[in-house]
Amino acid sequence: MTATVDGTTQDAPHYPMTRQCPFDPPRELAAIQADEPIRRVTLWDGSTPWLVTRHADVRTVLSDQRFSADNLTPGYPATSPAVSARRKNAPSFIAMDDPRHAFFRRMLISEFSVKAIRALRPMITETVDELLDAMAGAGQPVDLVQAFALPLPSLVICRQLGVPYADHAFFQARSHTLIDTRSAVDEAVAAPDDLLHYLEGLVAERERTPHDDLLGRLAQNHVVPGEITREQAASMGLLLLVAGHETTANMIALGTLVLLQHPEQADRVRDDAEAVPGAVEELLRLLTVTHLGRRRVAVEDVEVGGVTIRAGEGVVAAGEIANRDPQAFADPDEVDVDRSPNHHLAFGHGVHQCLGQQLARVELQVAYPALLRRFPGLRVDTPLDEIAFRDAMVVYGVHALPVEW
Repeated sequence: MTATVDGTTQDAPHYPMTRQCPFDPPRELAAIQADEPIRRVTLWDGSTPWLVTRHADVRTVLSDQRFSADNLTPGYPATSPAVSARRKNAPSFIAMDDPRHAFFRRMLISEFSVKAIRALRPMITETVDELLDAMAGAGQPVDLVQAFALPLPSLVICRQLGVPYADHAFFQARSHTLIDTRSAVDEAVAAPDDLLHYLEGLVAERERTPHDDLLGRLAQNHVVPGEITREQAASMGLLLLVAGHETTANMIALGTLVLLQHPEQADRVRDDAEAVPGAVEELLRLLTVTHLGRRRVAVEDVEVGGVTIRAGEGVVAAGEIANRDPQAFADPDEVDVDRSPNHHLAFGHGVHQCLGQQLARVELQVAYPALLRRFPGLRVDTPLDEIAFRDAMVVYGVHALPVEW
């Protein structure tokens, strides 16, 4: 590594890199992990944050609060120009540090507890069955994304929040803009404004008339007493609405595609109920659909893996390659539904670990086996090299997946 006077490097490769296989992280990441696991990379704006690639080091960064998640902190490595432009306009508690982060998160913990999500399982199962019935009657081929993978988590999060699913075209279009790294800056700023205005209206309605849904409880328990503002409640709803359908939708479609590439593993998921939870964890590890690294900035000098990261320097904690670290996972590039233990980082780590992880798990545990049982002859109707993958999106997956059975 060649250092310059300002502490950056002349040979910092550009990040993110290009995938060679749609199911694997770029090979350059594996080489970096093996040879120089903490090193500088160059982002879209010319900044050179540290890339952290080993499983143990990523866990350290995500659990050490000397690394800030506040995206307004100088040195924070933004994902794209659009993300950089909108961060002042749509503050989210996941981009805050404690105690502010904990203040908002505590209001939602009971909504996403294991007990609360277990109570949703019958509704999730019923929704899956209804979507598969409609898919069976639609004729072949069917786009699995539009027929099943996207509507399932959208319906579930809408019912949980109290958002009318009839408005799904409105919020899905703006969600797409939010997570596309190529979005024009003006569109990326307008999209969350549109969603916040929409959600503020729903919160205001629940301030006047109590509703038995998440937005209703936020309104009555926290907005009406003056603990938070209507806009803050809407911002929390925006995060849950977008994250609640984008990540799981892409895991359903991409995970199904992986299983169809590995028939013996698909058979286990279809026929062995005890194998399903482990299969879900393995697909989460293998695919890591939040594939552009979790971003942080050091607020103090911190040593990680023998490297001193100075206050004000950005960090990209690359979970996508940390989940393939051979020091943490035997044969990390293999699909093994029986892998145990499986301490993957697909949901992050530390105080910012994904609040909705239990909901995502249950949705996937219901969706995969139900799909494979209903359509035992399920197959992809398009050659793999003609499938459009979501490389430029913050959440990785496929844009469409035509299937037959």
